[in-house]
This record gives sequence, structure tokens and C-alpha cells, in this order.
Amino acid sequence: MTAAPLSILVIDDEPQIHRFLGPALEAAGYAPLRAETAREGLRLAAARGPACVLLDLGLPDMDGKEALARLRAFSAVPIIIISARDREAEKVAALDAGADDYVEKPFGLAELLARLRAQTRRALLSEVPSPIVTTGPLQVDLERRVARVAGVELSLTPREWDLLAALARDLGRVVMQRRLLTEVWGPAHVEDNQYLRVYVGQLRAKLGEAARLLRTEPGVGYRLLEEVA
Repeated sequence: MTAAPLSILVIDDEPQIHRFLGPALEAAGYAPLRAETAREGLRLAAARGPACVLLDLGLPDMDGKEALARLRAFSAVPIIIISARDREAEKVAALDAGADDYVEKPFGLAELLARLRAQTRRALLSEVPSPIVTTGPLQVDLERRVARVAGVELSLTPREWDLLAALARDLGRVVMQRRLLTEVWGPAHVEDNQYLRVYVGQLRAKLGEAARLLRTEPGVGYRLLEEVA
């Protein structure tokens, strides 16, 4: 029996976005759900239980951040913000409010679909987390505290390992600067962004060919990209 396609709820008031995304999502094997207002989107999210939500912040009946907060109040569904609001403060506020990712309009379809695959895959696997995270040539064994690139073990300092592990645990997602600083260096260093920049640079140097997977999200945080080996 063929499995039913995953449903993706698109909450956006721009008809051209739906005309573009609807066929693209279907071609990628998803079942798109359409909502042009926040209230309709919240109703569909509750009634249909989508695998992921694409949410615009500029909705006609409710600010997108309020819609995000209301959605988070009853659902842990992955939420990707799609918005023309490109200020760093907007991105940080949305991620702090519970969004899982943020894509600026205009966006490339290939990138959006890659983000979508990462979020839906992560949600499906979240109930049984694996102690080994693999992306591209990089393998991170969270249980044994060992990282390898193309089978070669990396020599990491304790801080470099903690940083890599924090990113690997949220593979494919943006991890906020403040969260990384708190997890790796402790609450007293939550504003010490220079620490983070230095150690990210050191970690990239040691990752070699896998350094491409460690992406900076300017003003927001860092992301370990998910890449099929």
C-alpha cells in the first residue's frame, strides 16, 4: 500500500505564492493545504494535522508572530517562516517565538524544499533519536563523543566538541547564538559572541571538506546543514 503524501499547510495571503507553491509541492510528493488568513490557517492546522507549516508574517487578519504563538500553543508541528521581512530582529523574534526555520522572500524553490525535507524528516525521527548523526561526509557519534569526516576521526577540544554536538542535535535547524553560548560556555557568557565566532572558525578548519555544512545565519545563529551522503 502506498503511504499517503505528507500534507504541508501554506498560510499566506498572496495568491501568487499559492499558485507557485501548490504545484511545486505536489510535484515534490506533498499534499498542499491552502490558507489565506491566520484564522483559516489555525483552523486547518488543528483539523488536518499537517506535517509542516509554511507561515507568512504579513497576514491580513493577524500579525504572523501572534499566529505563530497561537499555533505553538496547541501544536509542535515544524514551522518555517516565509516572509519578506528580512531584518535580523524579525528573524530572531520569530525563532524565539517557536519557529523552526526562516526563509526570506523571494526564495529559491530548491532551498525551500530542502528546508522542508529536513524539518519533516526531523519530526518523523524525533520520537526515536539516533545517537549517531550523519550528514554528508560528517558523522557525529553523540554517545561516544567522536566525530569523523570521511571515516577519519577529528581531534576536537572539549569546547569544539560541545559546539558541534549542539549543532548536530538540531541538524538542519538554526541554533540561536544565545542558546549556543549558554549550552557551551554557560549563562554568564550569553553575550560573548566573539567566543562563538572564534570557535566556529576553529571548528570549520578541522572539519575540512565538511566545513561547507556549517552555515552562518547572520545575526541569528548557526546551522549544520543536512546532506545525504
